[in-house]
Amino acid sequence: MARMCRAEVFDPAEVAVAHVFGRTVRRCFLMGEDPISGKNFDHRKRWIEQYLQQFAASFGIDLLCFSLLSNHFHLILRSRPDVVATWDDEEVARRWLRLCPHRRKPDGTAMEPTQPEINSIAGCPIKREEIRSRLSDISWWMRLLCQRVAMRANREDEEHGRFFQDRYKATRLTDEASLLACAAYVDLNPIRAAICERLEESDFTSVQRRIEAAQERAQDESSANIQSQRTPAAKLRHRRDSFLSPVSIDELVDPVGPCASESKERCSEKGFLAMSLASYLELLDWTARQTASGKRGKTPASVPPILQRLGLDRASWCELVSDFGKLFGTVAGRPGCVDAMRSHRTHRRYHMRRRAREIFADAG
Repeated sequence: MARMCRAEVFDPAEVAVAHVFGRTVRRCFLMGEDPISGKNFDHRKRWIEQYLQQFAASFGIDLLCFSLLSNHFHLILRSRPDVVATWDDEEVARRWLRLCPHRRKPDGTAMEPTQPEINSIAGCPIKREEIRSRLSDISWWMRLLCQRVAMRANREDEEHGRFFQDRYKATRLTDEASLLACAAYVDLNPIRAAICERLEESDFTSVQRRIEAAQERAQDESSANIQSQRTPAAKLRHRRDSFLSPVSIDELVDPVGPCASESKERCSEKGFLAMSLASYLELLDWTARQTASGKRGKTPASVPPILQRLGLDRASWCELVSDFGKLFGTVAGRPGCVDAMRSHRTHRRYHMRRRAREIFADAG
């Protein structure tokens, strides 16, 4: 069955969560240790993470999770046109000029835009609205990311042509169950690929950044207890996960609306899972023990409560996480949620694979 075009699945005017996936040409290890040439390209993963930090600070898009491997990468992005709507015209122009500057410094970084450059966008209604739409468009995020990585790698290798094998793949996540399963799928990628065995060793992943930030907070709290007050250095410390969306969201307590970030390092302060970071890490650790071959350690006796709330048993959950990319195509979610949705333009029903329906039926 032919895939729907992206314009059918994603309405630029509404908030949407998507799992996006990109792979290098011919599945070559162009972002890691290449066993054929013997070259190591791990530094390209650092390029991508730097771009992710820059994009998270400039786009109207939340970066929920990421995982960078030797020949592909996974991102979970949430478009935020509601946040972009709160920005004035000059803010829209300034953010775009940080992404696509007219002038650059000798090291290649963007120079601060001048007022005439800002006015060239803010003062033109047609151009301004086009740029405003782009800032919350996942396709523009991926376009700029893939383009810059490809150009930089080709320049380094003195090569020409494609770096990524095809246009990126995108799956819309429609409910909490699909979002949680996909987040675990992304964060556990290095463990399933037998690159590492523990979460804290999963290099270039969002879960590693969250763990590092949690350790920094614990150190700061310990230092504060010793000194009876938090030190200035602890207050100003840059957290390793500051460009990522927070994990926890409580719809009963958290403020409603855009919740734009004041830190300028990410789009908003809105979380994406109805569970704490500690519960999420515990769930990931439990899942890794079930799916990673050769993983030593005792499996907890009981399933984490979040699985019971989502109506998933252990077997169903492990299959969802292990085979997420195979189970879902254009959209992901419970059958009832997917069946109730229609495409944006032609109002067609979304196709859901039989095995995905069976998993939720068995779990329900």
